[in-house]
Amino acid sequence: MRLQGRGITGGRMDGLALVSHTPLSFLGGLDPDSGTVRDPQSDIVGASLAGRIFVFPQGKGSTVGSYVLYAACRRGVGPTAILCGRAETIVAAGAVIADLPLVDGVDIFAVETGDRIAVDGGSGGVELPDVREEAVASAFLRRGDRFLFLHRGPTAPTHPGLWHGVSGRVEGHEDPADCALREIQEETGLAATEAARGDPLYVRHRGHAFRIHPFLFDCPSGEPRLNFENTEALWLTLAEVTPLPTVPRLRDAVLAALHAVPRSPGA
Repeated sequence: MRLQGRGITGGRMDGLALVSHTPLSFLGGLDPDSGTVRDPQSDIVGASLAGRIFVFPQGKGSTVGSYVLYAACRRGVGPTAILCGRAETIVAAGAVIADLPLVDGVDIFAVETGDRIAVDGGSGGVELPDVREEAVASAFLRRGDRFLFLHRGPTAPTHPGLWHGVSGRVEGHEDPADCALREIQEETGLAATEAARGDPLYVRHRGHAFRIHPFLFDCPSGEPRLNFENTEALWLTLAEVTPLPTVPRLRDAVLAALHAVPRSPGA
């Protein structure tokens, strides 16, 4: 699969990914002599950046961290390229002085540690040759301040036993909005009106990267009629569903739909 971000510094580098989902302060968080992450708040504390393509959300802390990154690279224990969600000043300056390919503006959840990855800091392209991308539509039916969440059955092909919205894979060249409507009918039988559609986001499951298209639908009345895919349905607030065992990034998908530009009537 291929992702498109924004190239910050030029050059192409191929390698293995090391992924963190927490911001990192290079000053105090990275040992420039060994390339080891020592920030106790990091989800990869103890791992080495040496020779890896480092994938993480963004930097934090002092701008001196740029020089810590440079020092690690000069000693041969730094990353060979960086892929991040948002390249603020610390990361951008560090990549420039260390001559590292840097791409930002991508959803880092498409990548897992150990993936073969190629980062092109000139074009902003990111390639994951061993990962297959699949489109999924996720519809969140709203009634007041509550949303309809479904409990996946024990034989579900992915994420059995977890709570999710009304979801299904987009077939062929199908419009994700058409897929969302089809899944609502198949899984709930409810009448609903599309209110908004959010920016896509990624969820990984083994060698697949699911590109989730989140939709918000208004559903003022009726109760769901479940099919074989789900065992239970509940109308819950976002706060109420958060503690439950849910599919990955469920909260992110709901918020993406909620914060999207509302659909105009007839659009």
